[in-house]
Amino acid sequence: MNPNPEESAIMDEARVPTYVLPDPLEGVAGRDDWSRRRGKWLGWFAGQMYGRTPVKNVAVRMELRTVEPRALGGLATRKEFRIHLGEPGKGCFMDLLLYVPNIPRGPHPVFLGLNFAGNHSIDPDPGIALGESWIAARYPGVVDSRATDSSRGSEAKKWPLARILARGYAVATVHYGDLDPDFDDGFRNGIHPLFYGPGQTRPAEDEWGSIGAWAWGLSRALDGLALDPDVDPGRVAVHGHSRLGKAALWAGAQDERFALVVSNNSGCGGAALSRRCFGETVEKINTVFPHWFCRNFHGYNRRESFLPFDQHILLALVAPRPVYVASAQDDLWADPQGEFLSALHASPVYELLVGGGLGVRDMPPVGRPVPSRIGYHIRQGGHDVTDFDWECWMDHADRWMK
Repeated sequence: MNPNPEESAIMDEARVPTYVLPDPLEGVAGRDDWSRRRGKWLGWFAGQMYGRTPVKNVAVRMELRTVEPRALGGLATRKEFRIHLGEPGKGCFMDLLLYVPNIPRGPHPVFLGLNFAGNHSIDPDPGIALGESWIAARYPGVVDSRATDSSRGSEAKKWPLARILARGYAVATVHYGDLDPDFDDGFRNGIHPLFYGPGQTRPAEDEWGSIGAWAWGLSRALDGLALDPDVDPGRVAVHGHSRLGKAALWAGAQDERFALVVSNNSGCGGAALSRRCFGETVEKINTVFPHWFCRNFHGYNRRESFLPFDQHILLALVAPRPVYVASAQDDLWADPQGEFLSALHASPVYELLVGGGLGVRDMPPVGRPVPSRIGYHIRQGGHDVTDFDWECWMDHADRWMK
């Protein structure tokens, strides 16, 4: 494996191959016919990319563990829930952290997203329980994949809680490692074994990988939020950055209860067109992260043109609900141009269903958001989550979700 896969990647528009995109409206006679076609597209994405979620039901039970009514200096009420997955003693759990504004009164719209380094990493608040599951050792305060007190607030810059709460939004998050650790462990240490049949030891070729598991967890978190009286379950925006942006898009495409879907720098396997082969490609992502997608997706390494879909159709599966795609000028690995083109080519579905999608034909200038139902911006900087991103997402939610 190339120790620096970016060295051999296409980073020049002149080298992008010629490609033809599938038409998301192929065979669609009118607005009433979209639901049938939508189901077929979902089936293709499930069977050939993210993997099908097994049909077996598992027990899910929500437990309220702590409540702090004067969190963040009185700005919010902090709640911690443990969502038990599977039978007692045989399953696993995911911890859901929720902050709701104390003013105004609820029920509140919510931004729900997975985090990379444990719930305790999004704010230095000492009352947040330390994560108990696998955490990537590359994060500050993590030793041998275990969190320590020094890791509190290590990701707080990506979660500007005071800004979000002041805008009237609640914030909910789950550590993605609670659902499945982000390394190729043969699918032994996350939620996958809860769904295995007799004698099964790993998902079938068309069954879910880690991204599918993370997306499933977002829907279970939504189930839990719907039980809380401080939350408006009809106004929950699912968001994610990078690989968690891929999970947010897949969750939002499958689960129509999400009122808004936000992708930030999600790149290959997320919002960027695969056929462009720009930056990270299907082969590179399947080689470095073989656990993310189903095994069938590996058959498209260097064969992107054979995919029955491309990522513009994933965005179209969110329609008619609003979607927001955020790119960064220096994040060429995630292919900002490819992310914009996905939004552009998803637009015909929105135009069919609600009369408007992406409000521009050309990529906008850096720092100038597109405020249409398909929202888009490209900002200065690299692969990160910034205050500018959050302000744009909240503006979009103000416009289309409230």
